Amino acid sequence: MKYVFMTDASCDMTEKQVTEAGVKVLPMEFQIEDKYYQHYPDCRMMSLEEFYGALRGGAVPKTTQINYMSFKSFFEPYLKAGKDVLYTGISTGLSGTYDTCMIAVRELEEEYPNRKIVVIDSRCDSAGLGLLVYLAGKKYREGATIEELEQFIVDTRDEIAHWFVVDDLEQLKRGGRISAAAAAFGKALQIKPLISCDETGKLVNVGKIRGKSNVIPTLEKHVKRDAVNPKKSIAFVAHADNPEGAKELRKAIKGMFKEVQICPIGPVIGSHVGPGMLAVVFKGKRNLTS
Repeated sequence: MKYVFMTDASCDMTEKQVTEAGVKVLPMEFQIEDKYYQHYPDCRMMSLEEFYGALRGGAVPKTTQINYMSFKSFFEPYLKAGKDVLYTGISTGLSGTYDTCMIAVRELEEEYPNRKIVVIDSRCDSAGLGLLVYLAGKKYREGATIEELEQFIVDTRDEIAHWFVVDDLEQLKRGGRISAAAAAFGKALQIKPLISCDETGKLVNVGKIRGKSNVIPTLEKHVKRDAVNPKKSIAFVAHADNPEGAKELRKAIKGMFKEVQICPIGPVIGSHVGPGMLAVVFKGKRNLTS
């Protein structure tokens, strides 16, 4: 190929999915206590078991954007080798990473005027970005030009429907995202936030689910309502240290889709949602009603 297809580690793709998509993944940094780690799809610096174990033990992790120099050092070897670059990563609705990337791109364009660098706001988050990249990767592996792949991503990004259910209100409280009173109230009533993704890629609290037994039926309901031509498409079920829930959800929706794959949520997104989160992403309508 005359160009390289790239994304970042917020995509929560497995090593197998990354290989099948032919995509290069920029690592992303997270911090636990005073130690910094880079998250890669193979979890080489910290396993997910260790990460979620730390969260369950009360750790409050922090995440950072990919910095300017990281983008430059990742892109430049390919440009120097005569290849163009197409990158789509974490949405502008969730992070300022896109703007940082563009600073590096403008400098690289001056240094490599004969090379093309395409950066696309995915408007997708976590496994939603992963699904977008996975679908685009199929086109990439089939030989799509950089212009064709850019158009495919732009045409497809708003067709990725996201549905997340957050289980760990304590983690949201520790991270300052809800008050201690709200966490206590929600825990007492077994209330779990139902979250989706709007047209800018920003996560939106759409509703509340009461009781663990209602989580999978609610997600299944939204799949039935919002999926478009599911028999011809793939869905990703994602989880934050909740493999049993993921298997149960996959079983509930498997007959609706051509294929359903399971993706573990990594530290970049897991730092914010906490253990237990369950999600499903698929091609369909972004319908922000519960």
